[in-house]
Amino acid sequence: MDKSTQYKIFNDPIHGFITVPKGIILKLIDHPYVQRLRRIRQLGLGYLVFPAAEHSRFSHALGALELGQRVLKNLREKDTTISDAEIEGTLIAILLHDIGHGPLSHTLEHTLIDDFNHELMSLAIMKELNRQFHGALDTAIDIFTDQHPKKFLHQLISSQLDIDRLDYLKRDSFFTGVSEGSVGINRILKTMRVFKGNVVIEKKGIYAIENYILSRRLMYMQVYLHKTVLSADTLLKMIFRRVRWLIEQGAEIHQPSIALNYFLKYNPSSKKSISKKMIEMYTLLDDHDVYLSIKYWMHSEDPILSDLCRRFLNRSLFRTTFLSRKPGKTLMADLLGITQKLLDKQGLPSDEESASYYYKSDQSYSEAYKYENEGIWILDDQQRAIEFSKAADTKNIIALTKPVVKPYIVHLKEADIRL
Repeated sequence: MDKSTQYKIFNDPIHGFITVPKGIILKLIDHPYVQRLRRIRQLGLGYLVFPAAEHSRFSHALGALELGQRVLKNLREKDTTISDAEIEGTLIAILLHDIGHGPLSHTLEHTLIDDFNHELMSLAIMKELNRQFHGALDTAIDIFTDQHPKKFLHQLISSQLDIDRLDYLKRDSFFTGVSEGSVGINRILKTMRVFKGNVVIEKKGIYAIENYILSRRLMYMQVYLHKTVLSADTLLKMIFRRVRWLIEQGAEIHQPSIALNYFLKYNPSSKKSISKKMIEMYTLLDDHDVYLSIKYWMHSEDPILSDLCRRFLNRSLFRTTFLSRKPGKTLMADLLGITQKLLDKQGLPSDEESASYYYKSDQSYSEAYKYENEGIWILDDQQRAIEFSKAADTKNIIALTKPVVKPYIVHLKEADIRL
């Protein structure tokens, strides 16, 4: 038999040729729920800062799948017992780990559904796929939810050093051109092994881990929490906040997306459970629903909504100003007054409600490495597992374990903020 008929090849700029065996995994890749990820940008609004950052959640899912295949093969070669069913289940869990992301990835994660995070939706969608595939995802779901007896399989999917992070750091670094985020993936994968039921790194991989943690810190500072990305995220959230407010006021808002209309009109919550209707509507959503809606809303009779949408489409963004501490009431009151004067000058409504869409205080948060409860473990020469911050030669790693919290305000560029 021609072996080429037994698998499908994807050409990836990060990992080269990705070989996927035909069967349940390829059927899942071809499923509409997974194909939808082609229409969701991995970095949300990051392309507004890094022009080439147009890569999708789909390419990330395939990249993670490839890394999963490599590490599982490597662990087997090191005499770790993993059955074919467990390998298939782990690869399915890796492939589907981000299937619950909504439009523009993290940007609208808490805007469309109350009490929500994408992991909840990922699990709900996996359970629905399991129903459609007659229980073929049972093992994958057990591994994804950490219910499988071999805990190291779950650690490959969700931990301080998981396949997800290894792929997105390398991929995001490549497409943004931020070389500081590049990670030595192959060395990390080759030095992974299972020790007493947990994933550890052999001592010779310790410097690759150090680079990985530093890369995470730099990517958060330079890409994920870039001041212009924070500004764009805020503007988009303000658009949806305004739409919700107008709907509550009884205004008729034209909505070309049936799925987006459902979430804006009914404001569902996932606090108790995610309903089948929510899954149905959510899996119809992608970036295109958001952009098409904003293009319609730019012609809204509401001047605030129209102006916010125009700003977003034309990249006329707000400014982000970082602060040394949280802004006090006096600064925010002054900012309100300045904003109202500027809106009035532009012929826009300048009441307090209208002005509130043009400024906001918040804080960014990043944590390069969390060693408490879920650290990275290094296997030393005496066959002892030592937590990485204690095993590393440099004390700089300790500094990277501390969260970085940076208060900031987003405001009109014309607003002269005196700190």
